[in-house]
Amino acid sequence: MPQVFKIHKIELSIDKENDIMRKPMIGIVPLLDVEKDSYWMLPGYMKGIEAVGGLPVMLPLTEDEEEIRQLLELCGGILFTGGQDVSPELYREEKLPECGECSRERDRMETLLLKQVLEKDIPAFGICRGIQFINACLGGTLYQDLPAQKPSGTEHHQKPPYDQPVHKVIISQGSPLQQLLKKETLAVNSYHHQAVKKTAPGLSVMALSEDGIVEAVFMPGKKFLWAVQWHPEFSFFNDQDSRKILKAFVEAAKG
Repeated sequence: MPQVFKIHKIELSIDKENDIMRKPMIGIVPLLDVEKDSYWMLPGYMKGIEAVGGLPVMLPLTEDEEEIRQLLELCGGILFTGGQDVSPELYREEKLPECGECSRERDRMETLLLKQVLEKDIPAFGICRGIQFINACLGGTLYQDLPAQKPSGTEHHQKPPYDQPVHKVIISQGSPLQQLLKKETLAVNSYHHQAVKKTAPGLSVMALSEDGIVEAVFMPGKKFLWAVQWHPEFSFFNDQDSRKILKAFVEAAKG
């Protein structure tokens, strides 16, 4: 009898250790190549999550709500990635000539995904298209093309290398981003031509660019719903602040 108890005690100890060591699974929305009819992924999205203790997995583009529910049972967090322009249909505007290629497939899937993410209060993080999509889906609007609709001298569409900062953002005092980084300004990389125009109800601004473009938002009252216009998936390799932001997301996804 004592020997059996000892075996059970060891097994329980191992299970507890495995629970502590288990990494949170982060579901990443795939990029879509319409011409090649294929999903693909930038390594930085995966490697950035891995670097801060998460386990990244690429999601399928599905409009089946039950499949999305099952996926969210497996994932501790969701990353809304960059990619095609958000369709102006989502925020009830006519498409301008300067608006680029859109993906209705991604718009539809991410709409269903975001709905369940909010209902279940699952941590989520948006990058580039991610901040634009989240804002548009929740009732905000976008600049379809910054050069055409809000030209400025600030560089928002840099050339390689994409990990280098090209402009500063002003961080909102008292915001979660300011509390995390302990800074008033942040130098960021930038590669986009669309941006948040009218901020959606329920979202609060965490940072603005020097020319007044919304660069980061969050949703108060949620465990973790942040989105940024810049690209930590490129800069985390050599930028401590990018890693801190990704780390905050992955920590929230641990439950």
